[in-house]
Amino acid sequence: MRHENLGNLSHLSGEVVEAIRAMLAGRRLVDLDAGFEVSRSLPHGHVAAVLGVLRALDLERLLGRERCRERDLVVALIVQRLIGPGSKLSATRRFAQTTLAAELDLGEVSEAELLAAMDWLLERQPRIERALARRHLEEGAFVLYDLSSSYVEGRCCPLASLGYSRDGKKGTLQINYGLVCSAEGRPVAVAVHDGKTQDQQTTLAAVKSVRERFKVERVVLVCDRGMLTQAHTETLKQQGVGFVSALKSAQIRALVQTGDLQLSLFDETNLAEVSSPLFPGERLVVCRNPAVAAERARKREALLQATEAELAKVTLMVQGPRGSLRGADAGRIGQRAGRVINKYKVAKHFQLETADGHFAYSRKTSQITEEAALDGLYVIRTTLPENQLHPAAVVRVYKQLKHAERAFRTMKDTLELRPIHHHLETRVRAHVFLCMLAYYVTYELQQRLAPLLFTDTTPIAPADPVAPAQRSAAATAKAGSHHTPDGYPAHSLPDLLTELATLTRNEIRVGKSDHTFPRLTTPTPIQARAYQLLNITPHP
Repeated sequence: MRHENLGNLSHLSGEVVEAIRAMLAGRRLVDLDAGFEVSRSLPHGHVAAVLGVLRALDLERLLGRERCRERDLVVALIVQRLIGPGSKLSATRRFAQTTLAAELDLGEVSEAELLAAMDWLLERQPRIERALARRHLEEGAFVLYDLSSSYVEGRCCPLASLGYSRDGKKGTLQINYGLVCSAEGRPVAVAVHDGKTQDQQTTLAAVKSVRERFKVERVVLVCDRGMLTQAHTETLKQQGVGFVSALKSAQIRALVQTGDLQLSLFDETNLAEVSSPLFPGERLVVCRNPAVAAERARKREALLQATEAELAKVTLMVQGPRGSLRGADAGRIGQRAGRVINKYKVAKHFQLETADGHFAYSRKTSQITEEAALDGLYVIRTTLPENQLHPAAVVRVYKQLKHAERAFRTMKDTLELRPIHHHLETRVRAHVFLCMLAYYVTYELQQRLAPLLFTDTTPIAPADPVAPAQRSAAATAKAGSHHTPDGYPAHSLPDLLTELATLTRNEIRVGKSDHTFPRLTTPTPIQARAYQLLNITPHP
């Protein structure tokens, strides 16, 4: 007999038929409830995104040409700053809570190793910054420079001291650090200074660093009004360094008093160019922003009224029937008024009258009117000729400082540069440099993932450079609907990285075997779109 029917499978479901076919082919079938186990599941998507962009930027090679333990640890610290910032001690645990430790083959990591890696990084900072400058700075380029501060925990760091706090932490020790960025806002170099260092004390050193260390002879410095003194401007002119900055309020008042600046110019326009013998060899572009003027007027009036409310209490204490200062001498009354007169920083606008048993106050109306005339007015100074930079372009170049300010905000808040817990000067410098490198990666991520973020990908450049920036219609619609034009939910970068973290790497065990194999969860549509924008394919 050549053929015999042992049974008919036509009444069975397709799944059962496929299972029989697989068994006849020699494959082993496993009961999913009894023989299939996910032994380990780790967040992987955000690691793949950040590490992939870091490698696309060739940052590993910038850190060190040859792979070594220190380089891997520094890379891990940079990635960890973006996916879950914290202390160096916490990093030793967090590396293994994602796939970061496995991706870099870190194994067990100790805090001492991380601190040694920071020392290793600091030794290479000059070379790394030179490489970044070669990438992003060129002859005649605009260079953004700004200074900020962050507070320090403890009292042992030699760099930490009292100074003007930009964190609003009065009375706490702090450090200052100056950031050099390219015109589009990519960080190139950072220098850490003593906490009491003033802004202008760091400017010439930053220029010297760009010209001598980075070999960029022709440079145009863009900095805030507090960065340049008159002596600095003369030095920069002698060195042939162009600059774009702004005048302080006292300098603007001097222009008005000498007649070089006529306020009537702004009855019909918001921008005008003037010259003054007070600033030889410089062009002065005067701008008036009506929106800023209205806001300053509103704020001044609110502060004046709040101060008057405090002074009214003193009046009641002196002249009220049950006042605690009734019949007091002028000294006691003056002391009590002095405690509140400058509570809102407008004491200069009030005239006080104190005598034995008498107290009165009044506004300095003429002085307030004189100050209000300058509301919304700012003057940008530059040495660049008009054929190189016309007045409207001068304003736009100065406004590029927003990129440096955004870098400081991101480094402080998102990447948690502050508070600083290191005590050694070298570790503090390495910590700040590490955060700068993390922002370098963050900047690239924001550029590539912009279609999925709230970022305005098509910003409008207003014809009037003084006018407030306007968001494009697409960005306005995105902000209103919280969705992109493609229908994806719009995110901030930290939230999008958190979304990517839900793509996990799973270690799967079948039966009682000791062998496991990795599998990634299926990317969601928004995850797939993010990896498409990053040009990255996550691998299990």
